[in-house]
Formats: sequence, structure tokens, C-alpha cells
Amino acid sequence: MTITSPHTGSSKAWTDAQLLYALEEVVEKELNRHLKVAKDWMPHEYVPFSDGRNFPGLFEDGEAWETGQSKVTDIGRIALVVNLLTEDNLPSYHHEIASLFGRDGAWGTWVHRWTAEEGRHGIVMRDYLLTSRAVDPDKLEQFRMAHMAEGFESDNRHSMLHSVAYVAFQELATRVSHRNTGHQSGDPVCDRMLARIATDENLHMVFYRNLLGAAFELAPDLTMQSVRDVVVNFRMPGHGMPGFERAAAQMAIGEIYNMRIHHDDVIQPVLRYLKVLDIDALGPEGLKAQEELGLYMNGLDSEAAKFDEKLANRKARMAARAAQG
Repeated sequence: MTITSPHTGSSKAWTDAQLLYALEEVVEKELNRHLKVAKDWMPHEYVPFSDGRNFPGLFEDGEAWETGQSKVTDIGRIALVVNLLTEDNLPSYHHEIASLFGRDGAWGTWVHRWTAEEGRHGIVMRDYLLTSRAVDPDKLEQFRMAHMAEGFESDNRHSMLHSVAYVAFQELATRVSHRNTGHQSGDPVCDRMLARIATDENLHMVFYRNLLGAAFELAPDLTMQSVRDVVVNFRMPGHGMPGFERAAAQMAIGEIYNMRIHHDDVIQPVLRYLKVLDIDALGPEGLKAQEELGLYMNGLDSEAAKFDEKLANRKARMAARAAQG
């Protein structure tokens, strides 16, 4: 839909409160669409509880955790922990968006619905990891406590438009990470579980992407600047967890989430769908942001090409070593 407003054409006049009010109708429309297509599912149906057994503790028959007890691959284990710890910070995420978007009207209904859906992800992943003995339960809990004790503060909490732009990309990034983790996990049960989670994340992305599209119609210059800032400074929400840098490097090599995937499967699809780099009728600041975004994407593609080459060389060396025994 096209949104008209006396403020259109003078983006600097928009405040967060005005934008929230002006986008309320779009939020309601997207919420209703989401509720029609989203399917409820039961976390317990995706967990192989019959494979579970006691850990040491209150139970005398408890069996200590060992790496070989699970069929999950090493890279799958690393990515699963990162993905779960990211989901664990849901209370902080809820606080962030509830503070920005509010708890009333269509915005509030969406905030609570999104939180409820996201809650399933942490539930099913933790149940799977403990039941299948894919990770050390003691270390997992220690990581959870350390990560959640730090809380989470969004890089974009200063601006409603920046926050909408961020989650449009971040939800897709999370979807891609979950899906690729499932593919690399070595366990069909894990793959099915993460495919179910990825479906939710994709629907969340569609909600925010469509909302971002409406924002471009409403305040094109401000929205273009927000998208530029978010893309150039993008960080995954789990960046503050213990050992994140090392885990991220391993996930990059394991082709779960790396620079090429970030460019091709996350940033480009959203920009292309919204035709961000083709938007005209921009003011000077919007045009500048659009040009800078285009230059950044070209640079990101070049850096991704360098990463691709290094990864190919690494695979070739590993194959050669394997051939030599």
C-alpha cells in the first residue's frame, strides 16, 4: 500500500512516535497475514525423548557426558550451541522491541506473538541437545548463565527505523544459520527440527521486510540511511557470547555462515526484493546513503570472493592430505 502523509518529502521531520503511528495500519495488515500462514507446532514432537538417559547428579544411574555419545558432527555441535545461546537471550530481545514498538495495538500484539513463537525455538533446541547428548550439559549451562548475565543491547536501539531494518536482515540471517546447521549436523532428526525453526524465522523476516518496504514509501531518505547503517555495521545478536569469535570462524569454514552466505543469502535477497538500490525520488542524504550502500555491497562481494578462494584452497589441501593417508 502507498502511505501518504503531510510529512512525506521532509524525512527529517519524522519522529519515532510519528513513524510508529503511521505504520500501525501496515503492522496490523502484516500481523493478520502472518497469523493466517503461521502454523502452530509442538516442540516435544521434534525431540527423540526415547533416546534420553540420566546425567550424573540426583540420579545414581546417571551417565557422564562424552563426545561420542551423539551422532551430531563437530561443526554441528558448535553451531547448535551458538544458535541456542542466541535464542536464550529472548528476554532481552523482548525488552528491546517492546520498549521501541510498544505493548499496545497491533504493534503490541505482534511483539508478544513474536516472543511466544521465538520461545519455542529455545525450548526444542535445548530439549534436543540434552536428550541426544549432543553437547556437554554443564558447559552449556555455564555458557547460558554467562551470556544471559551480560544481557543484550541492540546496536540500533536508538532508532525505530534502524531496528526494523536490522531485524529484516537478522531474521533471515538466523533462518539461514539454522537451516545450514541442520544440513551439516549429521542427524536427520536435528535437520528436521532446525528446518521447522527456520520456517518460523523466514515468516518473521517477511513481516519485517514488508514493514521496511512500507517505511521506504513513507520516509525514503531516513529509511535508506537506516538500511545503509545497518548493513555496513551488521552484527549477529549473539556476538557477545563466550567464545563467539572462534565459533564464528569455525562456522564460516564449515559453510554454515560466512561472508559469501551473508552477501548472497541474507543481504542481497532483502535489497533485491525491495529494489533498494533502484529507489528514486530521494533527497541528497538518501542518494548519498544509497550510493554508499552500493559501494559497500561491491566491496563485500569482493571480500567474499577472497574468502571463497581461501576456502577452496583449504579444501584442496585437506583432500590432498586425505589422499596421502
